[in-house]
Amino acid sequence: MVRRIDVTGAGGVRLAAWEFTDPPKIDGGLEGGEQRPGVLLLHGLMGRASHWADTARRLSARHRPVALDQRGHGRSEKPADGPYDREAYVQDAIVAIEQLDLAPVALVGHAMGALTAWQLAARRPDLVSALVICDMRASALGAASQREWTEWFRSWPVPFATLADVRKWFGEDDPTLERPRPARGEFFAEVMAERADGWRPVFSRRQMLTARETWVHDAHWEELAQVTCPALVVRGLDAELGRAEAQEMVRVLPRGAYAEIPDAGHLLPWEKPDDWCAAIEPFLNAATLPA
Repeated sequence: MVRRIDVTGAGGVRLAAWEFTDPPKIDGGLEGGEQRPGVLLLHGLMGRASHWADTARRLSARHRPVALDQRGHGRSEKPADGPYDREAYVQDAIVAIEQLDLAPVALVGHAMGALTAWQLAARRPDLVSALVICDMRASALGAASQREWTEWFRSWPVPFATLADVRKWFGEDDPTLERPRPARGEFFAEVMAERADGWRPVFSRRQMLTARETWVHDAHWEELAQVTCPALVVRGLDAELGRAEAQEMVRVLPRGAYAEIPDAGHLLPWEKPDDWCAAIEPFLNAATLPA
Protein backbone atom coordinates (compact mmCIF):
# COMPACT_ATOMS: atom_id res chain seq x y z
CA MET A 1 0.00 0.00 0.00
CA VAL A 2 1.16 3.54 -0.75
CA ARG A 3 -0.44 6.47 1.03
CA ARG A 4 0.31 10.15 0.49
CA ILE A 5 0.02 12.51 3.46
CA ASP A 6 0.11 16.25 2.88
CA VAL A 7 2.28 18.29 5.23
CA THR A 8 2.54 22.06 5.55
CA GLY A 9 6.21 22.93 5.80
CA ALA A 10 8.03 26.07 6.88
CA GLY A 11 6.58 29.21 5.33
CA GLY A 12 3.50 27.31 4.15
CA VAL A 13 5.38 25.22 1.55
CA ARG A 14 3.34 22.16 0.57
CA LEU A 15 5.19 18.91 1.23
CA ALA A 16 4.29 15.33 0.37
CA ALA A 17 5.01 12.53 2.84
CA TRP A 18 4.57 8.89 1.92
CA GLU A 19 3.81 5.69 3.77
CA PHE A 20 4.71 2.65 1.70
CA THR A 21 3.14 0.29 4.23
CA ASP A 22 -0.23 -0.21 5.87
CA PRO A 23 -1.36 2.65 8.14
CA PRO A 24 -0.25 2.33 11.77
CA LYS A 25 -2.38 0.25 14.08
CA ILE A 26 -2.30 -0.39 17.77
CA ASP A 27 -1.20 -4.00 17.54
CA GLY A 28 1.80 -3.42 15.29
CA GLY A 29 3.39 -6.73 16.23
CA LEU A 30 4.70 -5.34 19.53
CA GLU A 31 4.01 -6.76 22.95
CA GLY A 32 1.51 -4.95 25.12
CA GLY A 33 -0.33 -3.42 22.16
CA GLU A 34 2.17 -0.61 21.77
CA GLN A 35 2.18 1.50 18.62
CA ARG A 36 5.13 1.06 16.27
CA PRO A 37 7.84 3.71 16.75
CA GLY A 38 8.19 6.24 13.96
CA VAL A 39 10.99 6.44 11.41
CA LEU A 40 11.39 9.47 9.15
CA LEU A 41 13.37 8.77 5.97
CA LEU A 42 15.10 11.78 4.40
CA HIS A 43 16.50 11.50 0.86
CA GLY A 44 19.54 13.33 -0.42
CA LEU A 45 19.94 16.10 -2.97
CA MET A 46 18.03 15.19 -6.18
CA GLY A 47 16.38 12.22 -4.44
CA ARG A 48 12.74 11.62 -3.65
CA ALA A 49 10.67 9.78 -1.06
CA SER A 50 9.91 6.88 -3.40
CA HIS A 51 13.59 5.91 -3.34
CA TRP A 52 12.96 4.71 0.24
CA ALA A 53 10.08 2.35 -0.63
CA ASP A 54 12.08 -0.87 -0.20
CA THR A 55 13.70 0.26 3.06
CA ALA A 56 10.33 1.41 4.41
CA ARG A 57 8.66 -1.90 3.65
CA ARG A 58 11.47 -3.85 5.32
CA LEU A 59 11.26 -1.71 8.45
CA SER A 60 7.47 -1.77 8.66
CA ALA A 61 7.15 -5.00 10.65
CA ARG A 62 8.30 -3.24 13.82
CA HIS A 63 8.29 0.48 12.92
CA ARG A 64 6.14 3.10 11.25
CA PRO A 65 8.37 4.40 8.45
CA VAL A 66 7.42 7.59 6.59
CA ALA A 67 9.43 9.12 3.74
CA LEU A 68 9.33 12.85 3.04
CA ASP A 69 9.66 14.53 -0.34
CA GLN A 70 11.72 17.51 0.78
CA ARG A 71 11.08 20.94 -0.68
CA GLY A 72 12.20 21.21 -4.29
CA HIS A 73 12.00 17.43 -4.72
CA GLY A 74 9.50 14.77 -5.75
CA ARG A 75 5.86 15.77 -5.37
CA SER A 76 6.56 18.54 -2.88
CA GLU A 77 6.34 22.21 -3.78
CA LYS A 78 9.30 23.82 -5.55
CA PRO A 79 9.04 27.54 -4.78
CA ALA A 80 10.95 29.55 -7.38
CA ASP A 81 12.63 31.75 -4.81
CA GLY A 82 13.06 29.16 -2.08
CA PRO A 83 14.25 29.38 0.56
CA TYR A 84 16.49 26.34 0.12
CA ASP A 85 18.74 26.91 3.10
CA ARG A 86 19.52 24.66 6.04
CA GLU A 87 16.95 26.36 8.27
CA ALA A 88 14.14 25.62 5.82
CA TYR A 89 15.01 21.92 5.41
CA VAL A 90 15.41 21.34 9.14
CA GLN A 91 12.20 23.18 9.97
CA ASP A 92 10.29 21.21 7.31
CA ALA A 93 11.42 17.96 8.93
CA ILE A 94 10.45 19.19 12.38
CA VAL A 95 6.92 20.11 11.32
CA ALA A 96 6.58 16.79 9.47
CA ILE A 97 7.44 14.92 12.67
CA GLU A 98 4.94 16.98 14.64
CA GLN A 99 2.11 16.89 12.09
CA LEU A 100 2.49 13.15 11.51
CA ASP A 101 2.78 12.38 15.24
CA LEU A 102 6.06 10.49 14.78
CA ALA A 103 7.97 11.65 17.86
CA PRO A 104 10.13 10.33 19.33
CA VAL A 105 11.32 9.44 15.85
CA ALA A 106 14.31 7.64 14.39
CA LEU A 107 15.81 9.70 11.57
CA VAL A 108 17.38 7.91 8.61
CA GLY A 109 19.10 10.26 6.20
CA HIS A 110 21.11 9.86 3.02
CA ALA A 111 23.64 12.56 2.04
CA MET A 112 21.90 15.95 2.34
CA GLY A 113 19.07 14.23 4.21
CA ALA A 114 21.59 12.93 6.75
CA LEU A 115 22.86 16.46 7.36
CA THR A 116 19.29 17.64 7.89
CA ALA A 117 18.76 14.71 10.26
CA TRP A 118 21.74 15.40 12.52
CA GLN A 119 21.10 19.15 12.55
CA LEU A 120 17.53 18.40 13.64
CA ALA A 121 18.71 15.91 16.27
CA ALA A 122 21.14 18.48 17.66
CA ARG A 123 18.49 21.18 17.81
CA ARG A 124 15.50 19.14 19.00
CA PRO A 125 16.69 16.10 20.98
CA ASP A 126 13.20 15.81 22.44
CA LEU A 127 11.89 14.72 19.04
CA VAL A 128 14.55 12.16 18.12
CA SER A 129 15.18 8.65 19.44
CA ALA A 130 17.93 7.52 17.04
CA LEU A 131 19.86 8.67 13.99
CA VAL A 132 21.27 6.91 10.92
CA ILE A 133 23.76 8.90 8.83
CA CYS A 134 24.36 7.47 5.36
CA ASP A 135 27.34 8.82 3.38
CA MET A 136 27.42 12.47 4.41
CA ARG A 137 30.62 14.28 5.29
CA ALA A 138 30.98 16.58 8.29
CA SER A 139 33.93 18.43 6.74
CA ALA A 140 33.52 21.44 4.46
CA LEU A 141 33.57 20.45 0.79
CA GLY A 142 34.57 23.89 -0.46
CA ALA A 143 34.10 26.10 -3.50
CA ALA A 144 35.88 23.70 -5.86
CA SER A 145 33.27 21.04 -5.11
CA GLN A 146 30.46 23.44 -5.97
CA ARG A 147 32.13 24.34 -9.27
CA GLU A 148 32.49 20.65 -10.11
CA TRP A 149 28.79 20.12 -9.52
CA THR A 150 27.93 23.11 -11.70
CA GLU A 151 29.96 21.65 -14.55
CA TRP A 152 28.49 18.21 -13.98
CA PHE A 153 24.94 19.53 -14.28
CA ARG A 154 25.89 21.26 -17.53
CA SER A 155 27.19 17.97 -18.92
CA TRP A 156 23.82 16.22 -18.71
CA PRO A 157 22.51 15.46 -22.23
CA VAL A 158 19.03 16.79 -21.42
CA PRO A 159 16.44 16.02 -22.65
CA PHE A 160 16.90 12.28 -22.71
CA ALA A 161 15.04 10.55 -25.54
CA THR A 162 14.06 7.51 -23.44
CA LEU A 163 14.30 6.21 -19.90
CA ALA A 164 16.75 3.62 -21.21
CA ASP A 165 18.98 6.55 -22.20
CA VAL A 166 18.69 7.91 -18.66
CA ARG A 167 19.72 4.58 -17.15
CA LYS A 168 22.62 4.18 -19.56
CA TRP A 169 24.03 7.69 -19.16
CA PHE A 170 23.90 7.79 -15.35
CA GLY A 171 24.81 4.13 -14.95
CA GLU A 172 27.54 3.82 -17.59
CA ASP A 173 28.34 6.87 -19.73
CA ASP A 174 28.63 9.67 -17.14
CA PRO A 175 32.32 10.67 -17.32
CA THR A 176 32.47 11.05 -13.54
CA LEU A 177 31.96 7.31 -13.11
CA GLU A 178 34.98 5.11 -12.51
CA ARG A 179 33.02 1.95 -13.35
CA PRO A 180 29.45 1.10 -14.35
CA ARG A 181 26.85 1.33 -11.58
CA PRO A 182 23.45 0.08 -12.76
CA ALA A 183 21.77 1.06 -9.49
CA ARG A 184 22.77 4.66 -10.17
CA GLY A 185 21.00 4.52 -13.53
CA GLU A 186 17.85 3.22 -11.86
CA PHE A 187 18.11 5.88 -9.16
CA PHE A 188 18.13 8.71 -11.70
CA ALA A 189 15.44 7.15 -13.87
CA GLU A 190 13.13 7.58 -10.88
CA VAL A 191 13.68 11.35 -10.76
CA MET A 192 12.84 11.96 -14.43
CA ALA A 193 9.50 12.92 -15.95
CA GLU A 194 8.42 12.82 -19.57
CA ARG A 195 7.90 16.20 -21.21
CA ALA A 196 6.98 17.17 -24.77
CA ASP A 197 10.61 17.03 -25.88
CA GLY A 198 11.79 14.02 -23.85
CA TRP A 199 12.72 13.06 -20.28
CA ARG A 200 13.84 15.78 -17.88
CA PRO A 201 14.54 15.88 -14.12
CA VAL A 202 11.60 16.56 -11.83
CA PHE A 203 13.76 19.09 -9.96
CA SER A 204 15.44 22.32 -10.97
CA ARG A 205 19.20 21.95 -11.23
CA ARG A 206 19.51 25.62 -10.35
CA GLN A 207 17.58 25.05 -7.12
CA MET A 208 19.72 22.01 -6.32
CA LEU A 209 22.87 24.12 -6.62
CA THR A 210 21.25 26.80 -4.46
CA ALA A 211 20.47 24.23 -1.76
CA ARG A 212 23.96 22.74 -1.93
CA GLU A 213 25.59 26.17 -1.71
CA THR A 214 24.20 26.53 1.81
CA TRP A 215 26.26 23.68 3.28
CA VAL A 216 29.36 22.98 1.18
CA HIS A 217 31.42 25.88 2.54
CA ASP A 218 30.92 24.99 6.21
CA ALA A 219 32.02 22.15 8.45
CA HIS A 220 29.36 20.51 10.62
CA TRP A 221 31.35 18.87 13.42
CA GLU A 222 29.97 21.09 16.18
CA GLU A 223 26.38 20.09 15.46
CA LEU A 224 27.42 16.45 15.22
CA ALA A 225 28.85 16.65 18.73
CA GLN A 226 25.50 17.94 20.01
CA VAL A 227 23.59 14.80 18.95
CA THR A 228 22.76 12.97 22.18
CA CYS A 229 20.76 10.01 20.83
CA PRO A 230 22.29 6.75 19.55
CA ALA A 231 23.71 7.40 16.07
CA LEU A 232 24.96 5.03 13.37
CA VAL A 233 27.30 6.20 10.61
CA VAL A 234 27.06 3.98 7.52
CA ARG A 235 29.34 4.18 4.50
CA GLY A 236 30.10 2.10 1.45
CA LEU A 237 33.66 1.06 0.79
CA ASP A 238 33.65 3.20 -2.40
CA ALA A 239 31.48 6.00 -1.02
CA GLU A 240 32.16 9.72 -0.87
CA LEU A 241 32.61 9.62 2.91
CA GLY A 242 36.07 8.21 3.58
CA ARG A 243 36.75 5.69 6.32
CA ALA A 244 38.97 7.99 8.39
CA GLU A 245 36.43 10.81 8.40
CA ALA A 246 33.56 8.41 9.11
CA GLN A 247 35.38 6.98 12.11
CA GLU A 248 36.15 10.49 13.36
CA MET A 249 32.44 11.30 13.08
CA VAL A 250 31.70 8.25 15.22
CA ARG A 251 34.27 9.44 17.77
CA VAL A 252 32.71 12.93 17.87
CA LEU A 253 29.18 11.61 18.26
CA PRO A 254 28.48 11.06 21.99
CA ARG A 255 26.81 7.69 21.25
CA GLY A 256 28.18 6.86 17.82
CA ALA A 257 28.49 3.50 16.05
CA TYR A 258 29.92 2.54 12.68
CA ALA A 259 28.98 0.23 9.82
CA GLU A 260 30.73 -0.30 6.49
CA ILE A 261 29.30 -2.04 3.43
CA PRO A 262 31.73 -3.53 0.91
CA ASP A 263 31.38 -3.04 -2.85
CA ALA A 264 29.02 -0.08 -2.43
CA GLY A 265 29.31 3.57 -3.34
CA HIS A 266 27.36 6.72 -2.58
CA LEU A 267 24.02 5.08 -3.33
CA LEU A 268 24.65 2.15 -1.03
CA PRO A 269 21.03 1.65 0.17
CA TRP A 270 20.07 0.92 -3.45
CA GLU A 271 23.26 -0.80 -4.54
CA LYS A 272 23.27 -3.20 -1.58
CA PRO A 273 19.75 -3.15 -0.08
CA ASP A 274 20.15 -6.39 1.87
CA ASP A 275 23.43 -5.31 3.46
CA TRP A 276 22.03 -1.84 4.13
CA CYS A 277 19.00 -3.16 5.98
CA ALA A 278 21.12 -5.73 7.83
CA ALA A 279 23.17 -2.80 9.15
CA ILE A 280 20.36 -0.46 10.18
CA GLU A 281 17.59 -2.79 11.39
CA PRO A 282 19.37 -4.16 14.50
CA PHE A 283 20.50 -0.66 15.38
CA LEU A 284 16.98 0.80 15.07
CA ASN A 285 15.46 -2.11 16.97
CA ALA A 286 17.87 -1.69 19.86
CA ALA A 287 17.47 2.10 19.96
CA THR A 288 13.69 2.39 19.58
CA LEU A 289 11.96 -0.79 20.70
CA PRO A 290 11.09 -1.81 24.26
CA ALA A 291 13.72 -4.05 25.89
